[in-house]
Amino acid sequence: MAGDGGDRDATAKAFGEAVNMTPARLEDWLGTDASHEVGQKGRGQKGGGQKGGGESVGHASGRRIVGLLRTKKADLDEDDLAHMREVVGYVHRHLAQRPDGDVTDTPWRYSLMNWGHDPLK
Repeated sequence: MAGDGGDRDATAKAFGEAVNMTPARLEDWLGTDASHEVGQKGRGQKGGGQKGGGESVGHASGRRIVGLLRTKKADLDEDDLAHMREVVGYVHRHLAQRPDGDVTDTPWRYSLMNWGHDPLK
């Protein structure tokens, strides 16, 4: 594809700036109760969100982010790049909605962490 290298590089750079948690740290976080308690559940999504009380959109994204962080840039496909752009957009939108006060133990922070960004880092 023409221009794919530049888009791939720009996407990887933006993703690397938005996702500030290591794969191991994100994986550990996704195993916590707090991680499972935040986010929109049951929204249909490509790749399989569950209806009802299933996994949240952000939690599923976090699992995918772990895999993306462990993938070489050259091995990323268009679906990977699209998800990376989605992550960047979510992190930027969510950061703009920062609540006042201490955010340490807030659903706002926990939701961002499901998407690979710890605002306290």
